[in-house]
Amino acid sequence: QVRLMESGGGSVQAGGSLRLSCKLIEYYDQLGCIGWFRQIPGKIREGVAVIWTRTGRSRLADSVKDRFAISLDNARDLVYLDMNLLDSGDTAKYYCAAELGVSTCRLTASNFATWGEGTQVTVST
Repeated sequence: QVRLMESGGGSVQAGGSLRLSCKLIEYYDQLGCIGWFRQIPGKIREGVAVIWTRTGRSRLADSVKDRFAISLDNARDLVYLDMNLLDSGDTAKYYCAAELGVSTCRLTASNFATWGEGTQVTVST
C-alpha cells in the first residue's frame, strides 16, 4: 500500500512561488494517477493537478493551468507541484493523492483512495 508525504508548504507573498513535494513511499513504480488537491475550511476539496505515472501526461484545473505545473521524478519517487504567481485565492491546505491500477485520471477527489496529511500554503497580499 503506497503512502504519501507532502512537504514544501509555507507562507509566501502574492506573486511569489512555491514548490510542493509528494514523496511516494512503498510505491514500487506502480501505474496510475497521482494528484494534488486543495481545501479550505468549509469548502469541498478541489482538484488542482493530476499526472499519469505511465506517460507523464498531466491535467491542471483551469484556475491554475497558466501558473502551476505538476511533474514526476520516477527515480526519486517524488511528485512536484510548482506554483507560480500565487495569489490569496491559492491559500489552502494542499494534499497529495494516489489512485493506482487505473488508466484514467480525473481531477475528482472521490476517485482517489490514498491521501497524504497535507501541507498548508498561505499567500499574503
